[in-house]
Amino acid sequence: MATSTSALPLRSELTCPHCWHRFPPENICWIAEHSDLQGDPVTGPESALRFIPTQFNVDCNAIDARGEACKKLACPKCHLGICRSLLELEPLFVSILGAPSSGKSFYITSMIHQLESTLQLGISVGDADPDANEKLTSYKELLFRSDTDSWVKLEKTQTEGDLYEAVMIGDRPVRYPKPFVYSVQPTRDHPQVGKAKKLSRALCLYDNAGEHFLPGGVSSTAPVTQHLGLSSALLFLFDPTQEPEFRAACRGRTSDPQMGEYGKKFQQDLVLSDAARRIRDQTKLSETQMYDKPLIVVVTKYDAWAGLTSQKRLDDELAIRTSPSGSTGLRVSAIEKVSEQIRGILAKHASGVVAAAERFASDVTYIPVSSIGCTPKVVSSADGHDDLLVRAGDIHPMWAQVPMLYALHKTVDGLVPVAKSSSRKNSKSQSPERRKSPPLNKADDAEPREWKETGS
Repeated sequence: MATSTSALPLRSELTCPHCWHRFPPENICWIAEHSDLQGDPVTGPESALRFIPTQFNVDCNAIDARGEACKKLACPKCHLGICRSLLELEPLFVSILGAPSSGKSFYITSMIHQLESTLQLGISVGDADPDANEKLTSYKELLFRSDTDSWVKLEKTQTEGDLYEAVMIGDRPVRYPKPFVYSVQPTRDHPQVGKAKKLSRALCLYDNAGEHFLPGGVSSTAPVTQHLGLSSALLFLFDPTQEPEFRAACRGRTSDPQMGEYGKKFQQDLVLSDAARRIRDQTKLSETQMYDKPLIVVVTKYDAWAGLTSQKRLDDELAIRTSPSGSTGLRVSAIEKVSEQIRGILAKHASGVVAAAERFASDVTYIPVSSIGCTPKVVSSADGHDDLLVRAGDIHPMWAQVPMLYALHKTVDGLVPVAKSSSRKNSKSQSPERRKSPPLNKADDAEPREWKETGS
């Protein structure tokens, strides 16, 4: 690549978020702009040609063979598009996995929506790749910007379709997952804004269909879960409505149809165990070595099983605190206390998931969330088919952003401001801050390990 691009603060090595190929920035391809330059040997005859440029204009954009200035970039291996943020920001890969119908699409949509509104922490989360994020953007429009009286439903993530992209590698077709890419950067209100360049990240997320984590779900021509080994953190979505013991415990304590006749059944610990096996294979981790990166078990659909606790809603103030001086931070100690409480519930009603998580990883945290914060309704269509739908105006997510904020705290030191813990002296008294943050149950929150669920 010509030296015209030297004005940009490029990283010394880039990683493609599609095929995970690593390469120096001078090897990056550009995508031809002129309409005559159609047909690429890797991405197909209907795609614009990818090429290594020899000429650039004064704006450091490549000039294609027909004299058009180009703006889009592509990986030199898979020829799929790469956003410019990945040339400058260190990538942070996070894998989000779960069983079929565990609510991954709802969760990722709510999580991004809530993260984009978390300016009080001094962090800006923005759309770094509108093309790659198009599907998620449409989901956000549907859930959070549609008519408040409209019924909404997100389509199930498929094993093929617009969340995957097919290319020709050599003489065989290969299908890669399409990532969601967001920039995460400190704002001027961040306590370490002077280190913004060091702390900023290009967050790359993946929404795989649950079937990809079942036996036979991947192959050499569809390496769609290869991101697991590169991820700095794993978010495993556990859906209590798919566990018969959970549903039995919630009987009479919830009106959610997913806890009744519309509930599904799936042995979710098998999904986590299969992901663990793939990570061991990809990273050459032996059976006796523990995975040392954060594994966050996101316990979804809290609104459906909140009856097991005395906390009807998970308010943001439980996880994010603003001090009298005006500084805001993540309440890490409070989140970890909640984790102990949630682990106790899981150990009683879904012990297989706890065993699978702690057999694999040394750093496991359990965080409850509700992507929609309300109960879905059974709505019959004209043909008599029943659907579980949500009215857009009733959607109020609970803690959807907290698992990712906690993951960012664990993986990028200093990016997420942390609230200072109360002093030992204050912790023994009923301080105003303590009264605002009750435990998830009626037990003494000074003894989280002895916590018991409501009614036990």
